[in-house]
Amino acid sequence: MTAETQLREQICLLAKSMFDRGLTGGSTGNISARTADGGLLVSPTGTSFGRLDPAKLSRFDPQGGLIDGDPPTKEMPLHCAFYDTRSTAGAVVHLHSCHSVALSMMPDANEDDFLPHLTPYAIMKLGRVKLLPFFLPGDPAMGDAVRGLAGKRSAVMLANHGPVVAGKDIEAACNAIEELEDTARLAMMTHGMSPRGLTHTDVERLVTTFAVEWEA
Repeated sequence: MTAETQLREQICLLAKSMFDRGLTGGSTGNISARTADGGLLVSPTGTSFGRLDPAKLSRFDPQGGLIDGDPPTKEMPLHCAFYDTRSTAGAVVHLHSCHSVALSMMPDANEDDFLPHLTPYAIMKLGRVKLLPFFLPGDPAMGDAVRGLAGKRSAVMLANHGPVVAGKDIEAACNAIEELEDTARLAMMTHGMSPRGLTHTDVERLVTTFAVEWEA
């Protein structure tokens, strides 16, 4: 099995795992990963994470030209913005996960630091998450908004829409976006209850110990 075949299988396996656990439903969400030659494998438009076909993934060459597979997701500008601005990005995942979307609708949502500091792992895997405003699905302005962050954030939350996370590889990106949703679920479960979160000192220690991107 070639490295690309393995990557195709891994993309579909992880996507189905997220679908089966209700992290995105219907034909929502999209996923992409860098290939060894610098190209991309991308989930096609209108497809379900539960039924992706490894042979039909959209295949792009290193210059950004579609060379094989079905037409790609309409959110390509969003994915490309992460790849173009973050040299460490090896994969990008976008979900329509319920709790993170619900948290984005709260009137007290923090635009610059979207996730409350409740557990260490969201901080370690995501750094600070930027809450972006609502855009129509497929609007290239979403990509422009990510480019405006100049590669300083690995994760953004699209208000009333869903999270987008870039990781060093497909497994890291999926793990991180699941951590984002888990933390959003905790935040919604405890909303208005004044939960005891991590202290400022706790956060500083995590950032220093695990070399977290934080100050941007």
